[in-house]
Amino acid sequence: SGGYTLWEQNYLGLPSVGSSHGLEIDYMNGWVHWLMLILFIGWGAFLIFTIIKFRSGANPKADYHGIRSHFSRYAEIGIIVFEVFLLIGFAYPIWSEVKTTVPKVDHNTVEVRVIAQQFAWNCHYPGADGKFGITRPELVDEETNPVGIDRSSPTGADDIVTINQLHLPVDKLAMIYLSSKDVIHSFSLPEMRVKQDAIPGMSIPVFFTPTKTSTEFLEEIKGSARDGKGYEIACAQLCGNSHYRMRGFLTVESDEDYKTFLDEEAEYLEEEEDDDDDW
Repeated sequence: SGGYTLWEQNYLGLPSVGSSHGLEIDYMNGWVHWLMLILFIGWGAFLIFTIIKFRSGANPKADYHGIRSHFSRYAEIGIIVFEVFLLIGFAYPIWSEVKTTVPKVDHNTVEVRVIAQQFAWNCHYPGADGKFGITRPELVDEETNPVGIDRSSPTGADDIVTINQLHLPVDKLAMIYLSSKDVIHSFSLPEMRVKQDAIPGMSIPVFFTPTKTSTEFLEEIKGSARDGKGYEIACAQLCGNSHYRMRGFLTVESDEDYKTFLDEEAEYLEEEEDDDDDW
């Protein structure tokens, strides 16, 4: 699944990896935890040693020469080298890959706007024309138009909006434009190793490539504590009294199934427009 071995999928007991960059982040976490384990054991051993060596009555005479060994200096240099290795070898490249080096959008890129609000995720897809319609705050209606699309604009009539349901095709770059209607939220996809704050007044690009469909993921987690529960969108930032129920769902599917989803939503949109005309 996703081109990863079984050992990689269960690396350090972390959640299943569902994106192309996820394993790099897991390795980074692994190296950090190994360093912390070494420091914990080292400092713990040193603490025990000093307690025993300098216990009451063990050293009746003062030592005016002090420690002559350079071990502590070498240990400190070793820790610094390890930390530099983590920064240069892992942290900086990963940060550049998933945060700062924004990839070029082309015909193979799937673009979706995700607008957070208390307490839901609004997903805005461009229609068949591939272009997002204009949105206006005064057009926002929580029941019929939660993101305020101007349906009279040239590119807005065919736009699709879902609530708490994000669909993406597998093995294609997903470009998410993240924003918020009210307070700061945090868009979190644990299996994709994606987390980004949604900030009012800003549109923040979030990009990743899903490598495992929801069906493959559900098959992989059979028998585990999450059996039957697919990819979820969590809000990782306390955003109000109902923060706990701000949950969405991500469906990763084949390109054909993704197009079917868009076609079905487009048909539903046309039916709504016909009903409005009849009324």
